[in-house]
Amino acid sequence: MFLNSLSGRFLILTTVFVMLAEVLIFVPSVARYREDYLLLRLEKAQIASLALLANEMIDMELEKELLENADVFNVVLRRDQVRQLVLSSDIPSPIVATFDLREPGAFELIGDAMMRLARPRNEVIRVIGSPLREAGLLIEVTMETAPLRAAMIDYGLRILALSAVISVITAMLLFLAVRRFLVKPIEGVVGAMKTYAEAPEDARRIMKPTAGVTELREAEEALATMQTQLTGALRQKERLAQLGGAVAKISHDLRNILTVAQLFSDRLARSEDPTVQRAAPKLVGSITRAVNLCETTLAFGKAEEPPPTLDRVLLAGIVGDVVDAERLASGDHDLSYSEDVPAGLVVRADPEQLYRVLSNLMRNARQAIVATGEPGEISVHARENETDWAIRITDTGPGLPDKAREHLFQPFQGGTRKGGFGLGLAIASELIRGHGGQLLLLSTSAEGTSFEICLPKSVAVLDEAAE
Repeated sequence: MFLNSLSGRFLILTTVFVMLAEVLIFVPSVARYREDYLLLRLEKAQIASLALLANEMIDMELEKELLENADVFNVVLRRDQVRQLVLSSDIPSPIVATFDLREPGAFELIGDAMMRLARPRNEVIRVIGSPLREAGLLIEVTMETAPLRAAMIDYGLRILALSAVISVITAMLLFLAVRRFLVKPIEGVVGAMKTYAEAPEDARRIMKPTAGVTELREAEEALATMQTQLTGALRQKERLAQLGGAVAKISHDLRNILTVAQLFSDRLARSEDPTVQRAAPKLVGSITRAVNLCETTLAFGKAEEPPPTLDRVLLAGIVGDVVDAERLASGDHDLSYSEDVPAGLVVRADPEQLYRVLSNLMRNARQAIVATGEPGEISVHARENETDWAIRITDTGPGLPDKAREHLFQPFQGGTRKGGFGLGLAIASELIRGHGGQLLLLSTSAEGTSFEICLPKSVAVLDEAAE
């Protein structure tokens, strides 16, 4: 409906405000018209009195004609301190009020004018003023109010009619201007939003700011920025969905391959060779974890990690397995590992997920140190207090680049090395959040980097995190 639109409401408000302004002009205009009307009666009365002063003997008919021409009943002049009744006739009723026009105030004139419009009864009033060209000290007349009120009403109606015409023209001009400079650009923004909503992944539908008005330009630029970010996010999610499908297919086949390898590793575990007996358990553990990871990936499906299966586990054993695997992966590089984990420290966690978190963090540290070609050290320190367990992984690597710090725990954006995908830290952070804890970057510089895993002891915190 037009009246509910911005254009319709602006048109109505403009008309109302212009009419209000015209009313504010109307009141002093009518007061001014009343003053001019009364001054004209005084002027005519003075001219009529000059005829008598020029010829002291005039007949009654001429005197009556002079008074009717001036539209008054009596004319009194004060000259040389003498008050003289120059022209006179019968007054039909008593005088009800006297108005002095010699030095009237603006509010006094407005009040008298409004009072006259509000009193329709015909009355006789006295009007006092100064004679023209200093023809005396004072002139006063008596007159009826009916002709005055009728003239004021006629003048007021003409003013209101003119005001209405001006209001309509002004409102139309303002309406057209607002329609051109405000409503049209806003409609353009709304149209661009609707067009973009039909296919937000299409970058061609992103709005291009064109408004000349500063505020609208800022709104268009903000909308274009939001659309650009949303389109990028949708493309990222689409790529992640495609990647998830591909990973699921690969995991399915890889699980079958690893199942066969698991059978062979079970047979190796029965070997009596001392070297094989020492290596077989680690090989069996690694293959078992790989099989579990493949099965988890197949169940992934909804782009989220499954909830952890919490149990009380010895932390030293998990840390030892991760350190042994990393020592093997580091090969001949001069890289040392240190473990400061109390032998009896038990934490509440999913052992497989905690292994993945520690493995991701230590693998990142190892790869960063190896890439420098310099010797290095990776240390694991664990502690506990009344509220939580804390596991700190510290390395002597080159530190994280600025880009990695900005998007540290975001997949495909927080990569710390060339060829990396930035998934390790994102996965680790998600797994720890599933435990109700936090993965924190404590420090990073040219001297090394330090991460800390915080796992809460409170079951209530774990329940809230699960919810």
